[in-house]
Amino acid sequence: MDIALLGLPGAGKGTQASLLAGELGVPHIATGDIFRQAAAEGTPLGDQVRAIMEAGRLVPDALTIAVIRERLGAADCAPGAVLDGFPRTVAQATALDGMLSELGRSLGPAVYLVVDEARAVERLSGRRVCPRCGATYHLETAPPPADGRCGRCGSALVQRADDAPAAQLQRLAAYREATAPVLAYYRRDGRLLEVDGDRPMADVGRAVLAAVRAGGAV
Repeated sequence: MDIALLGLPGAGKGTQASLLAGELGVPHIATGDIFRQAAAEGTPLGDQVRAIMEAGRLVPDALTIAVIRERLGAADCAPGAVLDGFPRTVAQATALDGMLSELGRSLGPAVYLVVDEARAVERLSGRRVCPRCGATYHLETAPPPADGRCGRCGSALVQRADDAPAAQLQRLAAYREATAPVLAYYRRDGRLLEVDGDRPMADVGRAVLAAVRAGGAV
């Protein structure tokens, strides 16, 4: 089963996609993680991606589609995948339908996590990440050690550049312009499932799984 998780930056897509992928026994594919890895490698492509992300803009469709096409064709994705951060535009949604069709598969539900914009910004502002091992903390919901270092590897935690307030505003504007029409794309043929994402993490996770299995909003 192939599933797409949609929502504002800060809606909790990464957390819920990981939980859902574990429940379904399929890979969790996060475009943001793929792009951040490329940026960290310091290649010409990675430098281009880093500049785009730090400005709060979306990575161009052609680049994003090519990355996802390659990933979905990998052997571990044969049973399906949970897509986190893709598709973000109607062009990407159309391309996804095409590439899955080529693989003899089709997208099941597109799950939209409904979260208030102010709440999404609040979530992003409190996030801290480890630049070495990738561990993620939140000042409110998953506090890091008191010394501000990663509890896993001891590195100093940082706030991602795209979590800074100025970048957040750009990301929300980009979402409204490019991603909101994707909801209409999936709503037209009945594939969009809406889940209230402004609840405790475990409650949202149960609701997402129930919605996927039942094929309805929760």
